[in-house]
Amino acid sequence: MTFVRMAEIISQLDEDARVQGNVIELTLADVPVMVIADPVADRMRAMVPIRSADGLDADELMRLMQANFDTALDARYAVAQGRLWGTFIHPMSPLEQNQLISALAQTVTVALTYGQAYSSGALSFGGGDSRGIYEDILRDLLERGEEL
Repeated sequence: MTFVRMAEIISQLDEDARVQGNVIELTLADVPVMVIADPVADRMRAMVPIRSADGLDADELMRLMQANFDTALDARYAVAQGRLWGTFIHPMSPLEQNQLISALAQTVTVALTYGQAYSSGALSFGGGDSRGIYEDILRDLLERGEEL
């Protein structure tokens, strides 16, 4: 993958995508996305702002770390510059078109599911804590008589 190829692919996903230097800005599912490339270091990063990091308490941070282990998969929750972000970080050169598209979808999905499923939308690893959390949520909803 090159920066030029990445920009071509992203332009097919959002015809209004903007390239400025080594940054591509686009919108997917009404979510703003930044893709930053560093060809010299052979790295790329997709980033989605989620919320201010102010007010994130220990329980929320623990939940984010649990999701990073089993439900966020290739995307991750991260804190930087006073914000909570959905991110995807990968070497550029081996990145393929379908991986880039999946990365963008997963990164947007971790933002959209923040505060609820904390999921990238892909499969769950299954070896972490999220399954128990989901079971507790389901049990609680069933006890209250709510339909899913």
